[in-house]
Amino acid sequence: MGYAVLHMEKTGGTDAAMSAHIERTIHPKNADANRTHLNRELVRFPDGVENRTQAIQHRLDNAGLARKIGNNQVRAIRVLLTGTHEDMERITSEDRLDEWCSDNLKYLADTFGRENIVSAVLHMDEQTPHIHATLVPIVKGERKRKKKEEQVKKRYRKKPTDTARLCANEIMTRTKLKSYQDTYAQAMSGYGLQRGIDGSEAKHISTRQYYRDLMQQTERLRTDIGQLQDHKETAQEELRRAKNEVQTEKLKGAAATAATNIAESVGSLFGSNKVKTLERQNVVLQNRISELANEAQEREERHIKQMREMKSAYEQQNRKLSEFVDFVKRYFPYVEKLMPTIKFLRETLNFGDTVIRKLCTFKDVSIRGELYSREFNQRFKTDGAVCSLKQDTEGKFELNIDGVSHVNWFRRKKDEFMEALGIPTKRQNRGIKL
Repeated sequence: MGYAVLHMEKTGGTDAAMSAHIERTIHPKNADANRTHLNRELVRFPDGVENRTQAIQHRLDNAGLARKIGNNQVRAIRVLLTGTHEDMERITSEDRLDEWCSDNLKYLADTFGRENIVSAVLHMDEQTPHIHATLVPIVKGERKRKKKEEQVKKRYRKKPTDTARLCANEIMTRTKLKSYQDTYAQAMSGYGLQRGIDGSEAKHISTRQYYRDLMQQTERLRTDIGQLQDHKETAQEELRRAKNEVQTEKLKGAAATAATNIAESVGSLFGSNKVKTLERQNVVLQNRISELANEAQEREERHIKQMREMKSAYEQQNRKLSEFVDFVKRYFPYVEKLMPTIKFLRETLNFGDTVIRKLCTFKDVSIRGELYSREFNQRFKTDGAVCSLKQDTEGKFELNIDGVSHVNWFRRKKDEFMEALGIPTKRQNRGIKL
């Protein structure tokens, strides 16, 4: 059983750098660009709000704060929600990731207040799936006073106890931080995740520090690789030089004769002990050259083997993918025609994967809540509208609601809305004779 991970970090100002990381306006080096399209915004922004930075300011502007916000005051708290890598992979493979995201949003709303959670983004393009949530620390109730303030408390007019305040310290007390770990582990227990060790001496690091350490490790690895390459080239050069020196048996004999003559001359000058020392050093040097040559050859062989394995794995994966695509096109030709409709259901109507999968099996699905019309830029409430996918005469699939195309359904809803306001519609005007 792995661990549930909840990490909280204060931030001041606009926190624009973290917004760029979360919203991928600047692509980090550790993220896979081919998977960035899988990232999802889990919290819908209010009308007129386009990004996380604006969402933070919108909450502050509409919270009814009585005091002016200080320049150094904490305006938001970053919340990282995830689990052990193996367990998050298991949750994804079991098709429970949507359920996991919903339970995380429910935990945040129940713990800190739904209106204070201004952003939550699921990242799928990094090694482990995780959620970046943003909490604006708006609290209510009388703030805790220091002893000195209590002594002069009677001088001031008593203020209402339900006044909204911006106070990160009240949310992130030591006792509350510990309780968050307990309650979050309980909320995630259904996914096989448990609380981390209570009282552990392990310390959290900031996201910025994590990426800084990662970059330093990468630079060290590059330096080590460069040094190994230099050692390899040096060893190869020494090996070539040694081979040239012992190229033929004739040169070997000449070298031996020359060595003997030199040894005799040196021996006559310095004595036999120094000659033996030179001979031993020469043997050590030759052995070292041989070792370097063997090491360089082994490294090169390992590198070539790794490159071949990576190429083979890539070709095999690409081949399987091509075979799968051909299989789908051959036996399920309608799948390709469904892709634009699926994109419309996900991005425009914000349908969940469970609903989309059921619609793609051509089953009717009852929808309760609100449906968004791009034509009128307006959401219309529905209480049990029946949605289905139908194929038109051209072979294209479109969404039908209550037996009519979604375009006609939205226009009918628009007319009903206008009639409820007492505003004449085109349908009414057609029945008026002048």
